[in-house]
Amino acid sequence: MSAVERRLAELAAQYALPDEAPAQLAALLELVAEDDTAPTTVRDPGRGVDAHVADSLTGLEVEALRGARRIADLGAGAGFPGLVLAAALPGSHLVLVESLGRKCAFLERAIERMGLPNAEVVCARAEEWRDGIGTVDVVTVRAVATLNVLAEYAAPLLVHGGRLVAYKGVRDEAEEADAAAAAAELGLQPAEIRPVDPFPGADHRHLYVYLKVAETPSRYPRRAGMARKRPLSTRT
Repeated sequence: MSAVERRLAELAAQYALPDEAPAQLAALLELVAEDDTAPTTVRDPGRGVDAHVADSLTGLEVEALRGARRIADLGAGAGFPGLVLAAALPGSHLVLVESLGRKCAFLERAIERMGLPNAEVVCARAEEWRDGIGTVDVVTVRAVATLNVLAEYAAPLLVHGGRLVAYKGVRDEAEEADAAAAAAELGLQPAEIRPVDPFPGADHRHLYVYLKVAETPSRYPRRAGMARKRPLSTRT
């Protein structure tokens, strides 16, 4: 058994993954290593098993994510955490939302390579995915934008009682304050900031969880790009 296979077995035991998940995740790491179009700078499986897979699996520490029937991963990129969660949660439907065509094509290849019947790609910006409005139990986002922007992307998509789970690094008080202001405007409220430790040396990792408690005003989502250009904050 290789070092990568041993590490995947450890993660499978730690997170009680399905029997087929380690082989599916190994197939994803192999594809990332061999496909020149893979949209990530971490291509080596020995590094990727932690930087990509272990980091993605920390989301399972949020119980609502484990129980979600429909999950949308925004800015899905190379499929982390979306493809990893699809392997971990075969009873959930994963929608990988990505706006760039070349990344969408990679995600389609990865779904086929991994043999994931519970995953699909939506090649669109989050703000333009109108069919997703009010249909998602949990939105996941990793390495995409600041928390207030992520809240605006996620809120219209979530059902009442749904959650945004944002993978972030070092805590920032100003960012958290802006996100709280945005959440109040969007029908969300901060629910949890969970420190996570995906692998040795991965310092200051956190999962930010926001709960949808009220209807998002009909003026959201704003047109594409406005969430970044004019973000909601304590000053707006």
